[in-house]
Amino acid sequence: MRTNNATVKNIILSLYFVLIIATIFFATVFRAFRNLTSNTVLSFAIVAFVFVGLLYFIHTVSKYFEYDSDGVKVVVINKGLLFFDKHRHREYKLEFNKERLLSFKFHNYIIYKQLIINVLDSSDEVRKMKFNVTLVSRRKRKYIRQSLSKMIKANRKNSK
Repeated sequence: MRTNNATVKNIILSLYFVLIIATIFFATVFRAFRNLTSNTVLSFAIVAFVFVGLLYFIHTVSKYFEYDSDGVKVVVINKGLLFFDKHRHREYKLEFNKERLLSFKFHNYIIYKQLIINVLDSSDEVRKMKFNVTLVSRRKRKYIRQSLSKMIKANRKNSK
């Protein structure tokens, strides 16, 4: 099975663009924030903090995810969506034989979703990798869960 979340890229780029335009707009129309507090420096700091927080949140959540279990090996890739993310080496790649899969778990933290995969590496030690699957649709996460469960079931059957 092969799946990814490439269709979300345009939405993330649009969100970045809207946040940057909104930041510029609010910086030029700063007088609108006088109602927050009487201190202009404090109101500017509040607005700046909110926008930086939103940018950071979008930056951490916006990851490209690819899953490919066709063939003998399974490949799971997680990398940044933006240009500067690709050069900062934010790519996490896990490639393993299906027989090496030990376990997996999906965590749902309301606004952040994570896939944890445990595999045996070449020295027979457990390797734990975490992948951001926040922008992967529920249906695709279900298919990934089914695929990984099928592998674990086959591994248990072969080990007995």
